[in-house]
Order: sequence, then C-alpha cells, then structure tokens
Amino acid sequence: MKRDDRQQAIMDMLVTAGEVELDALSDHFSVSRMTIHRDLDDLEAAGLLRKIRGGATIRSGTQFESDFQFRERQDSAAKTAMAQAALRLIEPGMSVMINDGSMAANLGKALSAKRPLTVITNNAAVIDALRTEAGITLIALGGVYSAKFNAYLGKVTEDALAQLRADVCFISSPAVSGLEVFHMDDAVVRSKRAMIDQGAVRVLLVNHTRFGRAALHRLAKLSEFDHIITDTAPDPAACAALARAGLTLTLADTLEPQEADT
Repeated sequence: MKRDDRQQAIMDMLVTAGEVELDALSDHFSVSRMTIHRDLDDLEAAGLLRKIRGGATIRSGTQFESDFQFRERQDSAAKTAMAQAALRLIEPGMSVMINDGSMAANLGKALSAKRPLTVITNNAAVIDALRTEAGITLIALGGVYSAKFNAYLGKVTEDALAQLRADVCFISSPAVSGLEVFHMDDAVVRSKRAMIDQGAVRVLLVNHTRFGRAALHRLAKLSEFDHIITDTAPDPAACAALARAGLTLTLADTLEPQEADT
C-alpha cells in the first residue's frame, strides 16, 4: 500500500474508533513501527490527529480539535437528536445565529422546517445548505476561512457580529468542565463569544461525552446559557454539579420526535 493510501486508511480507522494503537496499525498494514510513527508524525503535522502514548487519537484535547471533515462523520445519531431538540426553540420569523462546528451544521441543515427565518452564521456547511432555500434570509459572515473548522473566523467575523442581534444563538462546544465551557482555539472562542453577546436567548449544544473535559481557552459560564442541550445524560458527577448550580439539562433522547412542517 502506498503511503498516502495508508495514511488515509489510518484516518478512516480513527473516524470509526476515535483512537488507534501503534502496534495494531503496524500489524494491520504489515509495516514496521517506525513506518507507522512517520505516518502519525505526518498526520499530526497536518493537524489531523494528535499522537498519544502508544498510538494516536482524533478526540479533542486541551489544545487539539480534529478537522471538521472527520467530526462531521462522527456521532450522527446524537447530533440529529440534539438538532431536533434545538428546533423546538425556534419559531418562524425568528433571527437565528449558528456558530461553527459539525453539530451546528446538522442543526443548520434542518432549519428550513422553520421558515421563514433569518439565519446568521460563519459555518460554511450551513451556508452551503441554506443559500438556495426559499424563505431563508441568509446572512453569511465574512472573515478568514479555516478549513480545519470549515468556518469563517477573525476580526472581520467579529466586527460583523457586533453590528447584529439575534432572537436566539446556538453555540456548540467540545469541552465542559465543572460549570464552565471551554474551547481549544482562541479565534473560534472569539467568534462564539461574539455570538453569545448578541443573542437574546442563548443555547449550548454539547455531546454528553464532552462533560468533564477541559480545553485551553475558557469560553463562558454554563449559567450564561438559557438552555443546555445534550444527547443523553452525562456521568452522575456532571449531573450533580449542574443540579447543585440550579442548571437544567435538556436530554434529546427523552423528547418525542418533532414533526417537520409541510
């Protein structure tokens, strides 16, 4: 197998498993450990994974988030459930802000069920999904395009957001530790923060596996959000901490499916 094909196969395995072991990769591809080390070094240098002791992962770390193209292929059922829960907070005629991220992209693609809407976003996947939809007024935020996050970021994005206001904003995050929300990239944090500041109602979308994790940059307090939506209950310690703080989780897996508008 050629090096590029092998590295693509490694990434496919990571999308499925989240983590791979160096020895298992060496056996699977019938190559030396050193060859796999070089493959992982190349992929890490490209920002596609992070090496860990004895292998590699695409799971988020304090300073690492995997590429949008890989996150988009993970946890699809959980993302769909959370998107359906989020749709319950939207009424026709609203203005809606949606941030970057694969979870938010899933929600953005479902927004046509609530038309007419004004949608404000820096998420390229949402822009692509909605740009030809009738009944959707799309405000696409400019900025510097990031392939890693499939989003527009930077000062241009932040300045545009400062001039806008929305009825509701949807913010996704890869890390919740204690009663605080974190992200590993400072440019992403600034754009998310700008949306939080301009949303009348603030909604956090976070997978249950992301509770109990920290990242480099603090984004917000959980108490700043009017709604916290997750796919299913996180571990008991996280639930207890939220209960003590008087915060309520919306669990998407306990809600009845919502019928789409015809």
